[in-house]
Amino acid sequence: MAPSPPSPTTTTTTTINRTTSDGGTIILNKYQLTRLLGRGSFAKVYHGRSLTDNTSVAVKVIEKPSTADPTMEPRLVREVAAMRRLNHQNILKLHEVMATKTKIYLVMELADGGELFTQLIRRGRIKEPTARFYFQQLVSALHFCHQNGVAHRDLKPQNLLLDKHGNLKVSDFGLSALPESKKDGLLHTACGTPAFSAPEIVRGRGYDGAKADAWSCGVILFNLLAGYLPFDDSNLPNMYRKIHTREIVFPDWIMKQPRIIIRKLLDPRPETRMSIGSLMDLPWFKKSLKSDDPTVELYKENESNSMKCKTMNAFDIISMSSGLNLSGIFENFLDLQGS
Repeated sequence: MAPSPPSPTTTTTTTINRTTSDGGTIILNKYQLTRLLGRGSFAKVYHGRSLTDNTSVAVKVIEKPSTADPTMEPRLVREVAAMRRLNHQNILKLHEVMATKTKIYLVMELADGGELFTQLIRRGRIKEPTARFYFQQLVSALHFCHQNGVAHRDLKPQNLLLDKHGNLKVSDFGLSALPESKKDGLLHTACGTPAFSAPEIVRGRGYDGAKADAWSCGVILFNLLAGYLPFDDSNLPNMYRKIHTREIVFPDWIMKQPRIIIRKLLDPRPETRMSIGSLMDLPWFKKSLKSDDPTVELYKENESNSMKCKTMNAFDIISMSSGLNLSGIFENFLDLQGS
């Protein structure tokens, strides 16, 4: 395992703004917000420029309104704590956390290639060599997460970003689980997106987070190759019935080896489901992808500008309501750094 990286820093200050609007704001004399990339109900994400070395970053700006949503404080703590301990080339990096009396700033790596979801919308489906390229990077990132005790629990193409070279970056750890979340070695919180969530999560019983992530990988691989979801149904009881009976209809163009892998990952019984470790040992998974392979289709350079507006959807902290008291968050974060 690689040595632990330096932890992102947490800084609290009461003076930041040199301008009256967010655009052009200079934070702590370290970053300038240059343009808005995306927004959620209570958070905005800006392209930022480091005043030290002129590099580009993404800065998530979270307001501190007056009435707290009790679910959001632990979510933000989890996101920061998980990203702090994960240093991997396919995991979005958290550089720095800063706070004022009115705002929280998460300074992150900029993934300016957009969401993988955008690729699916544009192309309908992705050719097998390229799908395997993304899938290898996803699985590598998850393997590293699990080695460090983190389960993501909300894997979907909207939370998989691309850098300008087309490399995958796993993002949005707001629903992740840390080792201290376990009771009797298992997780118990039902969370995630129904079409991508393992059936044991839906049942509300104790579950293995790594096995739940493996299920989501099976859904994503099918989604990449087929262009649609394996268990998509607006009627949730029907969808859960299909999940529990593994009712998967493969399109003709998905080859035998990925079909076998998908079926083993989408085993409704977690005890017999293929693990991430076993997946990484398979010849199909190990097959290398040369960057000059003419069959490989990453996003086109002339598409990147139009995709930038989509980049930050996966950064949004959804359901952020007013009045979040974040004073304890940064104390907890500093405690984690010292542990």
